Amino acid sequence: MAATVPPRPDTATEATPGGGSGALAPCLEPEPRPGRLRRLAQAARSDWRRSMLAAAGGLALAASFPPYGLWPLSVVAVAALALLTRHRTARQAAWTGFAFALPFFIWLLQWLHVVGWDAVIGLSVIEAAFFVPLGAGLAVTSRLPGWPLWGACLWVAEELARDRVPFGGFPWGRLAFANTGSPFTPLAALGGAPLVTFAVALTAGLLAAAMVGAVRLRGAASPRGTAAAAGSLVLAAAAVAAGSAVPVATNADGSVQVAIVQGNVARPGMHFLGRPMEILNNHVQATVQLARDVKAGRVPKPDVVIWPENSSDLDPFSYPQAYEAISQAAQAMGVPVLVGALVDGPDADHVQNEGIVWSPTTGPGAEYTKQHPVPFGEYVPFRKELTKVISRLNEIPRDFYPGKHNGLLQLGPARIGDVICFEVAYDGIVRDTVNAGARMIVVQTNNATYGRTGQPEQQLAMYRLRAVEHGRAVVSAATSGISAVVAPDGTVKQQSKEFTREVLSARIPLRDGTTVADRLGAVPEWALAMVGVLSWAAAIALGRRGRTEDKG
Repeated sequence: MAATVPPRPDTATEATPGGGSGALAPCLEPEPRPGRLRRLAQAARSDWRRSMLAAAGGLALAASFPPYGLWPLSVVAVAALALLTRHRTARQAAWTGFAFALPFFIWLLQWLHVVGWDAVIGLSVIEAAFFVPLGAGLAVTSRLPGWPLWGACLWVAEELARDRVPFGGFPWGRLAFANTGSPFTPLAALGGAPLVTFAVALTAGLLAAAMVGAVRLRGAASPRGTAAAAGSLVLAAAAVAAGSAVPVATNADGSVQVAIVQGNVARPGMHFLGRPMEILNNHVQATVQLARDVKAGRVPKPDVVIWPENSSDLDPFSYPQAYEAISQAAQAMGVPVLVGALVDGPDADHVQNEGIVWSPTTGPGAEYTKQHPVPFGEYVPFRKELTKVISRLNEIPRDFYPGKHNGLLQLGPARIGDVICFEVAYDGIVRDTVNAGARMIVVQTNNATYGRTGQPEQQLAMYRLRAVEHGRAVVSAATSGISAVVAPDGTVKQQSKEFTREVLSARIPLRDGTTVADRLGAVPEWALAMVGVLSWAAAIALGRRGRTEDKG
């Protein structure tokens, strides 16, 4: 539908490179119309070059994420995609978007190779498919005045869709998650991750507009053109500086002394569990040693102890030895322990991933069940059909049963918001827990499968963004690393090494106030996304009207 929008007369030949001085020249300035055969040959070369440039841009975007963390490359990569799709047809730009996204996701998600490279490629293709309409939308809206603004809104729309579908979505690779320690980060306190994405994309679009203006000035300078190019640069600088004007909430209404136990696992990879009770015993032994250190005065006595996801590798309600071992650790400390365990679900075909408050006197109490199990990792959609053709899926014998309530738990003197592993990537799950009254955020995670692949660092970046977004300290407990303490301003105060037994001890600030992002919820995301979609529709309508007037 969008492909019907005719190009402007002064850019009708932009799809064919002439003698531009650089590889991006065909994207920035028009060339004289050559003969038909020559035009076709040049178009083929242009598409090949453009695809390679798009792929390079995607790789640059991947490098902006941890473990590399070169966040300025996120701006450069988005600006490159804006230039590569500018004034192209929707069909051409759709392919450019895919060529940009596929290498981006393959590199970003390479940690899935532990499961299999087919999983990396398959998931990357699915995620890259969302950049097909993004590329087309960027091309169509590039013909509108103020096109950097509409392009930034389309980036938000792309992430909104990708974060929700299919099977509940997969938010990895959001621009905001590459900018958790950049000048854009404080904007999360106003509009969450979507506003950070918008600001990054807007800055990139404005820089692209300045580059377009500079190239045009090279051929025919004019006061108006000079002012437009300079104005784009000024606005880009303003977008970068906007975050510094946002106050980040750090004042505390109380505090709690926390011990985070990382017991370690038998080995990295798919078979990290080792022998039954091995992981649980690791955490029990580390906790008992902590109790000795407290008694000897080597470390302060904690008010609460936090164990990670899967810290009990046996269901304590089905195996008495697991129940007794956890009780032993809690009694040694004399304070509540938050335990991560897989417990039997409501029927024989399901299991539940839970965080359980374990009292040293009364045993297990309140619990939180993970609301968003990971498809093909914790449950198998269309199990009956898919297991016939993908035998590896039989390694997931029982589907995880999703929880029905948020992670607000009373853990000793602290009212915490429990979030389990990948759930930290989903805006609504964390926000709902904070709005329910959580004074600090706890992430129980088990990244042993993906240890030393860069995935734990990518997840740590998400903790930093969530801390700023909600004005809450974030405490992460991981079986094998990275366990961490993140202050409400997003700074990492402590973090463990991977595949070590380690105990972190910290005094954690507790906060009751909420941020603007908490109060607005998903409104900024939906508003920005709708602006992007409506701008696309307006560009199509204006293009059709122009074509009708030309015929008349």
